[in-house]
Amino acid sequence: MDMPYQILVVDDDAAIVNVIETALTQAGYRVITATNGEEACAKTEKARPHLVIMDVMMPRCNGLMATMRIRQGSNVPILMLSAKAEGSDRVLGLEAGADDYLVKPFYRQELLARVRALLRRYDDLGSIRERGMEGQIAVGDIVLDTVGKRLLVRGEPVHLTPTEWKLLTVMMSNRGRVFSAEELYTRVWDSEAYSVENTVMVHISRIREKLELDPKKPEYLKVIWGIGYVFEAP
Repeated sequence: MDMPYQILVVDDDAAIVNVIETALTQAGYRVITATNGEEACAKTEKARPHLVIMDVMMPRCNGLMATMRIRQGSNVPILMLSAKAEGSDRVLGLEAGADDYLVKPFYRQELLARVRALLRRYDDLGSIRERGMEGQIAVGDIVLDTVGKRLLVRGEPVHLTPTEWKLLTVMMSNRGRVFSAEELYTRVWDSEAYSVENTVMVHISRIREKLELDPKKPEYLKVIWGIGYVFEAP
C-alpha cells in the first residue's frame, strides 16, 4: 500500500471514538472523526475517506439518515455501529446503504477484521492502488466490466457499493449456480456465516433495484426458495 487508508469515525461518544481511533491508528490507518451525521456528510464529501465507521444514534442527523445522504453521491464502504443487536435494526442499517453492521460492545480484533474486509472490497471495486482481473462478464443485457470497474445495465452505467460489486461478481462469475445465503456471506464478507439471511437478502434486494426492470419479478437475480440465490439469463 503506497499510502495509508483514511477512515472516518463518526460517533457522538468521545470515549468510543478514542477507542476506535487508537485501534485503527495502531493498525496503520489514518483517522479523521465526526460527532454527528451532518459533520459526517460534510467530511465524506470533502476528505473522501476510504471507509466510514458510522454510529446509528447521534444528534442533529442520525447514522441512518447520514448513510442515505452519503449514498446519494458516494459508494464509500460504510460500517454501521449500534448498541442494538435486533435483526430489524440490522436490516434498517443495511437498507439505508451500509455495507456491514457491528454491535457494541465489540472486540478490537473483530472491528479490525471488518475494516480489512471492507477495504478489500473497496479495492476490488477499483481503487488507484490495485486492479483486479481483466475482462468482462456478460449475461444478457448485464455487463460487469472488470477492467473499467463498472456495471452496465442495458448499456447504461450503474453505480455499485463495494459489497454489491463483490456479491454481483461472485454470482455473475458463476452464472446458473445456486448459492446459499451462508455461502455468499462467507465469500463476500470474509466472515463466518451465522444468522445471515437478512443481511444477504437486503443486499440482493438493493442489487435487484439497480438491475431489474421489475425488481418484484426479477429476470436475472432470482431466489430459489428454501435453497438460495442464482444469477441467470432471462
